Amino acid sequence: MTAYLVLDFAVLDLRGFMAYVEGVPAFIAKHGGRYIVRGVEPQVMEGDWSPDRVVILEFPSSEHARAFLDDPDFQSLKAVRERTTVSKLILVEGCI
Repeated sequence: MTAYLVLDFAVLDLRGFMAYVEGVPAFIAKHGGRYIVRGVEPQVMEGDWSPDRVVILEFPSSEHARAFLDDPDFQSLKAVRERTTVSKLILVEGCI
């Protein structure tokens, strides 16, 4: 079943974050993922959710998404994101 990683984030250090922006697409592709939404400023339509930026990644399955996040070669790049942003990440499965 298709799965999605949804990232809500605010960049604290743009210069430092650029290493993540440049390096992450290869890891996403390695695990069969693709961008659905890429770092856009969302328009809040209801509620009190107020993300600065949103990324949505699609993977063939939740196992692929988890493999992306757990990839040992990705961990140093993941640490860059964690150091240069304030972020929230969720994994959801699609309907099909």
